[in-house]
Amino acid sequence: MKLTLILGISVLSATLGCALAMAQDFVAPSGPPPASTANPDADPVPLEWVPPALVQLSSQAPIKSNFTLDRTMLGIAAGLVPDSDAPTRQAINKLDGVSVHTMRFGDAGIPDEGAVEAIRGSYHLRGWKHVVTTSDHGSPVHNGTTDVWVVLDGANVRGAVVLAETPRSLTLVTVAGNLSPVDLMHLRGHFGIPKLDSSDFKNAPAQ
Repeated sequence: MKLTLILGISVLSATLGCALAMAQDFVAPSGPPPASTANPDADPVPLEWVPPALVQLSSQAPIKSNFTLDRTMLGIAAGLVPDSDAPTRQAINKLDGVSVHTMRFGDAGIPDEGAVEAIRGSYHLRGWKHVVTTSDHGSPVHNGTTDVWVVLDGANVRGAVVLAETPRSLTLVTVAGNLSPVDLMHLRGHFGIPKLDSSDFKNAPAQ
């Protein structure tokens, strides 16, 4: 299993980690994400669509991983969650799918910060609600920045996108389903979603 291709992706447990790696192998993670043929406006949370700027960056990444988990795979994952963590199991069972795109760069770091800004701008232009958390250690670009966008349906979350940037890596996670805000919090630390305290999130400034 090519576990080295999914560095930085947190998993539910050691056993679940193996299950996710098997799913990753199944969907052929090597190569850049496909230049989307899906219409991003046809579905409020299209799992197969990524911003063109992400495809551009992925083509320059020495190490990359792209995979999607459907409801069947997620059902297996939920079944491996211990009974002591029932809220997380319930949150996973509400998901329709998860897609993960991870890329790691060399010592020079991400080659084009403008492309990362273009990725952020793509979700802003789509009108998604933006929540952001940044490092407490100076410039967010040099210490890591996590952007979160959500699609709301009344009080519920139809889906979310997490973009996690470090000096040498970029991870984009898209989740689709019918979640409550509390469900989304229980998914932190899984599928590449950073482990963040609720106090770490704040409304992003106007863009």
